[in-house]
Amino acid sequence: MLSLLKNKAFNIFNTGHVLSKNLFTSPTSLDKGVPVSSDPSFDGTSANYLEDMYNSWLKDPKSVHTSWDAYFRHSSSGRGYMQPPNFSPENTLSYLKSVQNNPVSSSQVNERLQNVPEQSIVQDIVNNYQMRGHLLARTNPLDTMFDITDKTTTLTDQLGKVPSEIVRNQKIDESMLTSSFSLPSSTKIGEGSLPLKEIIKRLELTYCRHIGLEYMHILDEEQCAWIREKFETPGASELKKSEKRLMLNRLAKAVMFEGFLQKKWASEKRFGLEGCEVLIPCLKHIIDEASRKDAEMAVIGMAHRGRLNVIANVCNTPYHLLFGQFHALQAEDEGAGDVKYHLGRYNKRVLPVTKKDFTTVLIANASHLEMVNPVCAGRVKAEQFFRNDSEGNKILPIIIHGDASICGEGVVYETINLANLKNFHNGGTIHVIVNNQVGFTTDPIYSRSSFYCTDVGKIINAPIFHVNADDPESALYVAKVATEFRFTFHKDVIIDLVGYRRNGHNEADEPMVTQPLMYKLIKTIPNILEKYSKVAVQTGVVTQEEINKFKEETDKLLEEEFVIGGKLTTMRFADWIDSPWSGFFKKADDTKIPSTGVGMDVLDHIAKKFSEPPGPDFELHKALLRVMQMRQEMVNNHTADWAIGEALAIGSLLKDGIHVRLSGEDVERGTFSHRHHVMHHQSKANTRYTYFQDLFPGQAPYIVTNSPISEYGVLGFEHGYSMARPDCLVIWEAQFGDFANNGQALFDCMIASGQTKWMRQCGLVCLFPHGLEGQGPEHSSGRMERFLQLSSDDQDYLPPNCDEFYDLNQLRDINWIIANCTTPASLFHILRRQVKLPFRKPLLIFTPKSLLRLPEARSKFEEMSEGTEFQRLIPETGPAAENPSVVKKLVFCSGKVYYEFVKVLKEKNLENKVAVARIEQICPFPFDLVEKEVQKYSNAQMAWGQEEHKNSGAWTYVQPRFETALKGERDVTYIGRPPSASTASGNKIQYQQQYKNLMADLVANLE
Repeated sequence: MLSLLKNKAFNIFNTGHVLSKNLFTSPTSLDKGVPVSSDPSFDGTSANYLEDMYNSWLKDPKSVHTSWDAYFRHSSSGRGYMQPPNFSPENTLSYLKSVQNNPVSSSQVNERLQNVPEQSIVQDIVNNYQMRGHLLARTNPLDTMFDITDKTTTLTDQLGKVPSEIVRNQKIDESMLTSSFSLPSSTKIGEGSLPLKEIIKRLELTYCRHIGLEYMHILDEEQCAWIREKFETPGASELKKSEKRLMLNRLAKAVMFEGFLQKKWASEKRFGLEGCEVLIPCLKHIIDEASRKDAEMAVIGMAHRGRLNVIANVCNTPYHLLFGQFHALQAEDEGAGDVKYHLGRYNKRVLPVTKKDFTTVLIANASHLEMVNPVCAGRVKAEQFFRNDSEGNKILPIIIHGDASICGEGVVYETINLANLKNFHNGGTIHVIVNNQVGFTTDPIYSRSSFYCTDVGKIINAPIFHVNADDPESALYVAKVATEFRFTFHKDVIIDLVGYRRNGHNEADEPMVTQPLMYKLIKTIPNILEKYSKVAVQTGVVTQEEINKFKEETDKLLEEEFVIGGKLTTMRFADWIDSPWSGFFKKADDTKIPSTGVGMDVLDHIAKKFSEPPGPDFELHKALLRVMQMRQEMVNNHTADWAIGEALAIGSLLKDGIHVRLSGEDVERGTFSHRHHVMHHQSKANTRYTYFQDLFPGQAPYIVTNSPISEYGVLGFEHGYSMARPDCLVIWEAQFGDFANNGQALFDCMIASGQTKWMRQCGLVCLFPHGLEGQGPEHSSGRMERFLQLSSDDQDYLPPNCDEFYDLNQLRDINWIIANCTTPASLFHILRRQVKLPFRKPLLIFTPKSLLRLPEARSKFEEMSEGTEFQRLIPETGPAAENPSVVKKLVFCSGKVYYEFVKVLKEKNLENKVAVARIEQICPFPFDLVEKEVQKYSNAQMAWGQEEHKNSGAWTYVQPRFETALKGERDVTYIGRPPSASTASGNKIQYQQQYKNLMADLVANLE
């Protein structure tokens, strides 16, 4: 209870929530979630005692104990944080009441607490160091450092006086420095009493040397106390000799590796780690600590700075494989590859320190520095799910940032915001910043508004440890504590390694052009191995002979590996796969597409469960009762609308043992109120029912979860989730297809090109609500043309039509699949086909809005039963198909415009004159089926019809492919809206006129 009251007081007086009613009257603890009334020391009538006492003090300062009088005066002055007095009966509300009823004489008060003012000053000093000591810490190696062999020198020693920046709120009398004061409970620097001079010295040794601690923003007092224990306790940060020796070994490998690359490839781009090589021993120590806590895997996401060193010395990659990347080698396998500092790596080995199996994964990343963040988070979440690691103890995420990018790229915030959300939380990420103090050529003053680059971490109350990267012992201790914190509290933690960049942005860049003074100083600084080797010898950690021997052995190894690498003539992209799927490709039958139809009994069972309310005691909203009734009517007729078709696909896959995860903004209900996979009890708080959790005995788990309003971050998370295993269906739905624009970089750099660059297959499904419904430019188009333009098929190549594996080969060769389905049966089959294929490709489905409830856009269960399959092209089945020789126009289209075309043709009695064929799978293009349909209507004009503008939609993709399919024998004309810079008109009159013109073009030259 004491921590609750301290937390409340801290928030009331120091975080802007002054006298907030919510803090005074909240029924639960801020840090424990324990009801106030459950504390046996309170009778239930004193929950508002702080407010009562404060109000009483406002009326008469003498009505409260002198300690509270001093506290309220200090807090009201706005001079910063002061620790509240002890919450004991004699000086809180019970004492207040006794004072009001039986006033105590001033002599009695002074007798009880004689040194209150001076003691309050001491408390204030302690709090100031804890809150602001990091501002004076010598964390920048380009500024004056403390001698790391001398662990006793403080800032006061250097300045000759107590730093005014810390204690400026207090005037310290010289006599106080030698006076002893009781140590408050809020500090761990000692017990009992100490002279003020010694108190300040111990606080400075903790907060003002080479580690800057930011943690007082954390609301949980238990976490704050834990951090104080780790850093304030005298001698706590001292490393063992064995730890120092191991750290020196790892540091030497990191430094010598960078030096070797510089010697052999001086002008080659490699984005070296020089100036922050301590990253390598820190990462390895984090992994060792995680392994000691029985973790099995670390998943690392990072940009290119220092990536080669991480690949070599953290992922334990043979040096010659990496050296081979500097040569022009012929690839043994398919793909285009990527530059060496973007590559990923997967390594499983026994760790020398713990003797335990451990897997290290480095996720491949593109040049968008922080793009990998959500991918890493999602990959970890999936690995934890498949290992039943609900606490996050087995799989550890580590994300390595740059100082300019962590505060500059919005995806960082989007990812960090996921940290504590249900269905996204992965047990806490260790963030490590390689802080060069410059971004490419930009100084911090021009690259961020925040004081620190790490301030984004405060949104989730993450502790932030700034540390001087040229003090390896301090850096290693910070890494150790950060790992312990993560596994203790399962929260994110941030390590800010403040170093520098010895060379320019890349090795061919000249940094003196833009940072002349900084680089003049950097040139004078010896590398960290030289500096720390002297320290290690001086302090007896190693001998100079041992250092010399190690350097000789490492040099010899690097040279030998260099020779081996120089003899390589070929390379395998497969050596750099970051997510191998063991056994998947061996057991998969790549000669056919497995059947996607399902038995009628299974379909009936799923549909019945999906159309029933949760139970008689579950109070549903009246509107949902009508939805259930309509579903039951359709199910009784063996008919599926879009929501039921989707449900049948998900339910049947769960029965097959396929884990399904669906996320996105408001997906539980569905943006268009059609899905309703989660029901909410109308009179009981936090009472929900999720469909498909209990369909079949032994079924796979189903996760459906709303996400934050984030496209880039959540899309990346789900992409990462899909990488872990091939035997799951991961679906991300954009609220509107247009919103996927905010994730376009991910589509470009990872989803569309991941297999080509990194041999990394991905089965992610993306749903884009799409269609011009008169809702304006941003709620109309999913920008189909952008995704089609990224497709890798050749518009001039006509696949041979004699191959019985035609469809399968097309899917195998394409980089992703793009569909615009018109029926629930199409959706059902293409979702099931996605996990039945013997390989994995991303699947992009442009889903409807108006078709969700259109009676014509329904499918019979028979269209999804055994023996049925996905139709890439649905041919004309109406009157025109009965007499094709008299058909004047054959129109190909996709999506909802099909139903609009059919409606107009029926109204104008032209159904026998115009045939309309639906292309359900646009990419890869169904050349064979198009050719077959064209031959059927030999006398018809050929046209492509779409609702989108001419420069949007599928027209620019399908036009050259129609020409290839028709071999130049027939022309294909365009039916659709004219070109436009906007995806759709927001003016109703203009929209309606465009629609009329579209339909007029459909029937032109026919009547």
